[in-house]
Amino acid sequence: MSEITLSCTVNDRVFNGTIASNLLLIDFLRDRLGLTGVKQSCEVQVCGTCTVLIDGQPVSSCCHLAADIGGRQVTTIEGVVGSVYHERVSAAFMKHAALQCGFCTAGMILTIKALGDQEGELSRDEVRQALSGNLCRCTGYQSVLDAACETLGVAEASHP
Repeated sequence: MSEITLSCTVNDRVFNGTIASNLLLIDFLRDRLGLTGVKQSCEVQVCGTCTVLIDGQPVSSCCHLAADIGGRQVTTIEGVVGSVYHERVSAAFMKHAALQCGFCTAGMILTIKALGDQEGELSRDEVRQALSGNLCRCTGYQSVLDAACETLGVAEASHP
């Protein structure tokens, strides 16, 4: 196994060090940096549970090499906890009963954050489409969609 030098920023903290060249991003974040808010589930980029933001864009960390984040900014759920955004999205999730076990919630919150950081207005259908890569086995999706739309200030539309 070969090693490489990695320099990146994770949750506004600079990392400089050596890692295995085949190390997955999820393993780097969880095992090397102790950021256990990133959860592992399907391991095939289907469920969205392991979602993190790389330069503001949602990425499945289970299928992404840590070597590919050199010079980039990574945000995990730990990087948004305590922010005004996190308070707002958490309140919306509670109001709409959009969480139960919480295993998938971090990935959803980061996906919603990426949407909110985009320019322009969003429609309910665009929010639904963006969240389609995040699977939840507990709550169903209407409550999650309602919470996301409230967080993003998307006008309420009739439910399909």
